Amino acid sequence: MNYLDYVQMTKGQQIAYNLKKFFTGIPGAIKNLFLVIGAFFGNIFKTIGNGFANYGSRFAKGDIGTKLSYIVMGAGNIFHGQVVKGIIMLALEIGYFYYMAVFGLGQLAKLYCNNVPITDAQGNTIAIANGVVGSVPSTIEYVGILQTPQTKFGDDSSVILLYGVLTILITIAFFALYIGNTKSAYATQEIKAAGKQPKSIVQEIKSLFDERFHITLLSLPVLLLLMFTVLPIIYTVFMAFTNYDKEHQPPKNLFWWVGFKNFADVFYSDPATSRTFGKILVWTIVWAIFATFTNYVAGIILALMINKKGIKLKAMWRTIFVVTAAVPQFVTLLIMNLMLRDNGTLDTMFNTQFHFLSNAMNARITVIVVNLWVGIPYTMLITSGLLMNIPEDLYESARIDGANAVQQFTKITFPYIFFVTTPYLITTFVGNINNFNVIFLLTGGGPNNDTSYSQSGPTDLLVTWLYKLTLNEKDFNLAAVIGIIVFVITAAGSLITFNMSKASKNEEEFS
Repeated sequence: MNYLDYVQMTKGQQIAYNLKKFFTGIPGAIKNLFLVIGAFFGNIFKTIGNGFANYGSRFAKGDIGTKLSYIVMGAGNIFHGQVVKGIIMLALEIGYFYYMAVFGLGQLAKLYCNNVPITDAQGNTIAIANGVVGSVPSTIEYVGILQTPQTKFGDDSSVILLYGVLTILITIAFFALYIGNTKSAYATQEIKAAGKQPKSIVQEIKSLFDERFHITLLSLPVLLLLMFTVLPIIYTVFMAFTNYDKEHQPPKNLFWWVGFKNFADVFYSDPATSRTFGKILVWTIVWAIFATFTNYVAGIILALMINKKGIKLKAMWRTIFVVTAAVPQFVTLLIMNLMLRDNGTLDTMFNTQFHFLSNAMNARITVIVVNLWVGIPYTMLITSGLLMNIPEDLYESARIDGANAVQQFTKITFPYIFFVTTPYLITTFVGNINNFNVIFLLTGGGPNNDTSYSQSGPTDLLVTWLYKLTLNEKDFNLAAVIGIIVFVITAAGSLITFNMSKASKNEEEFS
């Protein structure tokens, strides 16, 4: 369809056409997403292949110092005159092998143990298991004259899994350092062959504050990212393939690998869990849509009203509405809970029972309405800034052409706002999928009078259900599965939606 055919449509036809275009474009966007993912992993494998080829090439072309660095890290640098740098690399190699010999290999060996006796609460062996994380179960010992039973704890599966993941990451980092050592050795060899002098340690340090200053700035953030983001994520993914639940709580009990059983339980094997997952997933999506777009539309309307010509005391009105954002969100939500719950402030005031939070449908509507109170100010502020940046010439030209206020909004104002705020809209949608505070502090996931939900309630989101599975039920394996599913949904949804938007396809359109 060309532009002339589109503008001749009625507004309803345009909306229907855009919706049809959006939904028919989803399969193509999904296809493009998989193509991008495939290309990403393809580039990774290609890079690894080229790395191995270059690794062999460097060894073949290297002198005795470079070849020796393939066994003793830093040898090439020492041989070519970079003594201090070579000693540092050698020290790191010795430290790694010492760590592996003293601690790391033992933790890796305990990640998968066979023929491990499984004991009951009395310390009696009830089964022999394979694929156990840890090899020493807890036992009961009887001490003293009275033969008082005491538990002698064995291996802690959760700690072993954590140290195993940490050892894997350290090994990957060491391998990267090892490859860098061979590159450095060959580079210094070429510098020497060209009749130049390799950099001294002082010059290397100075370069970290000059041409390689980006490495200095990024080193600490990357290290913290690995420690507090990557390590927990990998640990959680591994946990999803174990039976780490309330029946297998370390250090009293060991847990072991169960493959994809937890995923099967969530999707179809366990009727109670799969039914609950289906209901909560649908409500999570519904909640995210309503919570995102009600705030978005209401915030735009409020900003338009405040910025309308002729409105006096604009700064005062903005300040009044921003006060709701200035108050800590958890305070607002707790106060709302006190007001809306059964026998709360409103029930006492009106001497009646409104059942805002004790009825499933009412509770769902209530959390959406209350979310408007805490969410509208953010959209209003963003939209207010955008409205001030729209050139007035566009509106003057539209008025000269006979456009009314509605046409100016639909043809100029909203397209500009939507174009700029598309990334914000996507992040808000993802944030609402994981909006723990509003649900947990206002309803706690309740009401809890529906027995068709397993360990949750009608207003629980996936993230609050995950919280209950971990803190209340100790089912860490199922919680890990839910966490992975939430990540896949939000990541895939964000990438697909953004790549289909004009903000991605036409970056310079409104520049």
